[in-house]
Amino acid sequence: MNAPALPTSLRRAVPQACLDALAAHFGDRLSLSAAVREHHGRDESPFPAAPPDAVVFAESTEDVVAAVNACAAHGVPLIPYGSGSSLEGHLLAVQGGITLDLSKMNRVVSVNTDDLTATVQAGVTRKQLNNDIRDTGLFFPIDPGADASFGGMAATRASGTNAVRYGTMRDNILSLTVVTAQGKLIRTARRAKKSSAGYDLTRLFIGSEGTLGIITEVTVRLYPQPEAVSAAVCNFPSVDAAVAAVIQTIQMGIPVARVELLDDATVRAVNRYSKLTLRETPLLLFEFHGSPAGVEEQATLVQEITREHGGMDFDWAVHPEDRNRLWAARHNVYFATLQLRPGARASSTDVCVPISRLADCIRQTNEDLARASFPSCVVGHVGDGNFHVQMLLDPDSEAEWAEAEAINRRMVRRALDMDGTCTGEHGVGLHKMQFMDDEHGEDALELMRQIKQVFDPLNILNPGKVLPQASPPSP
Repeated sequence: MNAPALPTSLRRAVPQACLDALAAHFGDRLSLSAAVREHHGRDESPFPAAPPDAVVFAESTEDVVAAVNACAAHGVPLIPYGSGSSLEGHLLAVQGGITLDLSKMNRVVSVNTDDLTATVQAGVTRKQLNNDIRDTGLFFPIDPGADASFGGMAATRASGTNAVRYGTMRDNILSLTVVTAQGKLIRTARRAKKSSAGYDLTRLFIGSEGTLGIITEVTVRLYPQPEAVSAAVCNFPSVDAAVAAVIQTIQMGIPVARVELLDDATVRAVNRYSKLTLRETPLLLFEFHGSPAGVEEQATLVQEITREHGGMDFDWAVHPEDRNRLWAARHNVYFATLQLRPGARASSTDVCVPISRLADCIRQTNEDLARASFPSCVVGHVGDGNFHVQMLLDPDSEAEWAEAEAINRRMVRRALDMDGTCTGEHGVGLHKMQFMDDEHGEDALELMRQIKQVFDPLNILNPGKVLPQASPPSP
């Protein structure tokens, strides 16, 4: 795809002495293979691949310290890598350097059932943890769709389908173990549920996208598995009607666990890809957690609200296998929608706005998309004001890429005008850097740059991401 060219002029050379130091520590866990480098130089973003010069595979915090020390000694960029599922170019080695693959750091360190906490290494995935703790009666609720690693979810401040009930990663992390750019090992907090002691380093590293330190362990909150779970699909005559039903549900304080919007194009794609027979109109996918009586009460109230907005009767997924099939289909939306235009490349973007402005934001975005020369889909974690647009582009068309970027800019501008954000959960990476000044202002950005300078004075940790360069002073 003719995406904007990556700034290869900033690429730094990797001295042989740095590679020798890494080889001495990692042995055959250092790879210079073109295939391995290419794999680690791309993510799910529409940007072209930008492979690192080498990849090292860490198995312990000590390995991470060794990698940081080798790169710091030679001023070489170091990019942490988890599951490779990011959408905004977070993983691309735009300045060259070494990719540090943390996927082999996949040990559940401890589970404290009495305190409802678990500590995991950065490479543990959410499905792995939930499988490990299934017999304890507890679970970890954050579900961004992909089977993401905890290090990556912390680094991007991930959320997902359960955020309306359980919050985001920011709300569910108690402590981090981090290797700094100086090769020092710090723990940002203890396991206590709250603390007033000092600066909140935990929240500073959450969402930093590997630019301030490398997360090696994460301590998270766990929750009791709900006594009863039910899921239902409700179809609507329009996206507006569906969103209006969600807004009223949230404003009434009904504690739905999940509420997901799929527009009609997405439903068609899901039916074909996942072999379902959903009615092909805009729909909401609900899930309710609690006691049997509580779940029944929630469902009754929500069903009354949906009827007021033209919603059809709930189609219930009673059995666990039916629920799992529905949510698997929702999580596979990215791949399902690609089938609407075989050979296309997806440009995915997201924004988040206050819930009261959600209907307006989606309506105006849909008006933009209706005039586009390519197909698109809208899905959303609409219970917290977050929605996603997936635009299916001809990979050889500069015109379509430019058109998609113009739609993305208008979508972000619209969200910011509504006191929202340029990204609810994708993160900044490369793609959203252009909006950071508009969202935060130059003074706040300069403070962020000073934080980056203090934490990473050599600018070796995932350089070229999150923070745009400062504008030159006026003559």
